[in-house]
Amino acid sequence: MGWLYVGLAAITELVGVYGLSKFSKERTFTNWLLYYGGLAGSFVFLYVSFQYLLVSVSYTVFIGIGTAGAVILNMVVFGESKNIFRIISLCIIIVGVTGLKALS
Repeated sequence: MGWLYVGLAAITELVGVYGLSKFSKERTFTNWLLYYGGLAGSFVFLYVSFQYLLVSVSYTVFIGIGTAGAVILNMVVFGESKNIFRIISLCIIIVGVTGLKALS
């Protein structure tokens, strides 16, 4: 159950990141809601995950998924650089997060 909450926290964090990008360009209520609602939701889900998982593991996996997800989101949606070194670094993050999850 804890991993479900970590996954929901990561997804809502990506909603917040998307909202932040939109809100920085156009300050509408919808963009504000995406930004603040996504980030608030991510912290709520992360907090609930602490009841099931170790804080150190839960938080690290959350950060890793959020970082990798934000990079992929920015590459796909916002056209950021898809240079090979960024992709290799992204794969290293994903391997590390997967290893943490597998060992806990």
